[in-house]
Amino acid sequence: MSAPIRVLFCDDQALIRTGFATIIDAQPDLEVVGECGDGRAAVDLARRLSPDIVVMDVRMPVLDGIEATRLLAGAGVESPIKVLVVTTFNLDEYVYEALRAGASGFLLKDAPPAQLLHGIRTVATGAALLAPEVTRQLVGRYAARIRPVRATPGETALTPRELEVLRLIADGRSNSEIAATLVISQETVKTYVSRILTKLDLRDRVQAVVYAYRRGLVT
Repeated sequence: MSAPIRVLFCDDQALIRTGFATIIDAQPDLEVVGECGDGRAAVDLARRLSPDIVVMDVRMPVLDGIEATRLLAGAGVESPIKVLVVTTFNLDEYVYEALRAGASGFLLKDAPPAQLLHGIRTVATGAALLAPEVTRQLVGRYAARIRPVRATPGETALTPRELEVLRLIADGRSNSEIAATLVISQETVKTYVSRILTKLDLRDRVQAVVYAYRRGLVT
């Protein structure tokens, strides 16, 4: 059997930490390796314990979850740790800022336990939790606030077809939809997506969408 997914849980309410830890530890493939009540402790514990994933609240004392996520998974972090943001606040701006900070997913605390467990497993495997169409709707809403930046060496290295695939990802298209649009196989699409993420040093499709908007590749 493979080793369980090691989870660090951070929330300022002890009762919530206890409840979530009980749910997570009851799964044979998951293990809670640490708990804490503020963002600074989350950063310190994550760097010391090296969990597979950090489940992070947003509003916390000392250091909020957005900034803690940026320190653990943001741009320039040498060894980024996957972060799943879970909060009671269903505000689009929180979601957007969490994703820009480097989070790989976003859930509400009132989601059923099965959805939380699915989210942890999904993010831990390196996938993004948000569906493509949700990602586009979310990031697109804030596109006007994102100031385009200069192209990076990795971006200039993308082929015309890779740029085309990147734009379709940012448009919220799934692999099957991209395949149908470009008249290629889904396996070929997966290859293009993998190349794009590697060349641009991006972790997942969520980051690719944010990247495309920030570079002005889509509007």
